[in-house]
Amino acid sequence: MNPELPSRHAVPPVLPAPAIRRSRAWSWAEVAESFHMAMAAVAAHKLRSGLTLLGVLVGVFSIMVTMTALRVLQRNVEREMSQLGAHTFAVRKWPAVYFGGPEGFEKYWRRKPITWEQGQRVARRATLASSVGLEDEFWAGEALSVYGRTPPTVRLLGVTPGSFPARNWVVAEGRALMEADVENARDVCVLGDALARSLFPHGSAVGQTIKMDGVPYRVVGVLEPKGTTQGGEQDNFAAIPLSTAMNRYGRMGRSLTLLVQAREAAVFEDCVEQVRGLLRLARKVPPGAEDDFEIFSNDSLIQQFQAFTLAVRVGVAVISSIALLAAGVGIMNIMLVSVTERTREIGIRRAVGAKKRHILVQFILEAVVLCELGGLLGIVLGIAGGNLTAWYFKVPPAIPLDWTLMGLLSCSAVGIVFGTYPAWKAAHLDPIESLRYE
Repeated sequence: MNPELPSRHAVPPVLPAPAIRRSRAWSWAEVAESFHMAMAAVAAHKLRSGLTLLGVLVGVFSIMVTMTALRVLQRNVEREMSQLGAHTFAVRKWPAVYFGGPEGFEKYWRRKPITWEQGQRVARRATLASSVGLEDEFWAGEALSVYGRTPPTVRLLGVTPGSFPARNWVVAEGRALMEADVENARDVCVLGDALARSLFPHGSAVGQTIKMDGVPYRVVGVLEPKGTTQGGEQDNFAAIPLSTAMNRYGRMGRSLTLLVQAREAAVFEDCVEQVRGLLRLARKVPPGAEDDFEIFSNDSLIQQFQAFTLAVRVGVAVISSIALLAAGVGIMNIMLVSVTERTREIGIRRAVGAKKRHILVQFILEAVVLCELGGLLGIVLGIAGGNLTAWYFKVPPAIPLDWTLMGLLSCSAVGIVFGTYPAWKAAHLDPIESLRYE
């Protein structure tokens, strides 16, 4: 036996690594070639392709514009609520956020107001609170100084010293209001930064006199700026002692807001329950009856907003899914028409050596390309449309990357699911019969 001749039982040689890499490269080349052919087929029928991807565009656009707008609104709510200090909560007669109709709101209308005496009782007995502030808004209009006047948008707040830490107000010049100012009902005020700059553009406002509603007030302090919110410039206000405001504008039927700051985060929940018990006792709420006041904090308001928008997000997702389903059916229909039109082309490709998988991949990629083009246009238009909300509220724009990724994946899934049957049908056409097709 010639030793140079291989035995029929000899193990075939193992392909070296470069050969395996060439095989993989050839697979990617097939995919790339199928992709280019799919793009060419889409470009060859521009009107039909445009009408087909329009359904996908509408479905993705409706999702993206809603989710972007909600993301912008959530950021705006979080920024507005951050004006309260750390571990601080508020107590009011009215709910901070209400999504019901006028029938349910009547319950809040019938509640008794939170009075000065009730607030003072809570302030004296709330041992777990580091500060308790009472406040209300009494007037809005023009403010005047020797240098000019403002637009009629200045808010006049009546507050107690406890409102400063609870509101996270930091004094930049002068001092905050003191208990002596409240006890003696002094005509003094602390200005927000924007109002101080508007009334005294060339110097300090501290020690100067301003007029609001025809009454002169001496400026004792100016606060650090906090910026703008949904309602506009939040530094455009003046704070005067609550007793001064109630003596001047009356207290009958007026319901105050309590701002309570717990000593530390560890006792926050206990502080809430303590204040709830003290206020129920002061308002003579029977045992077992529900509170006739509302307690809310930064976190609770944000959670309420997220709970409300959850239903909106789910609803939009369902409606958009129906739109994508309808678009998928349209894509399947167009792809079946395309298979029929290109039967002879498929037969020629099969005759020159194309395999079933080549035809399958080409038509699936064509369906995916249609969906992705519609999805990309829907995402761009949806983000742009949703950020009109950011422009309106004057907050930074938002790009929901998570929903962008979900939109692209959804488009790919629609293309694959609804493009598989037409692709399978094209791949399994008889080559001989295809060549005869006219």
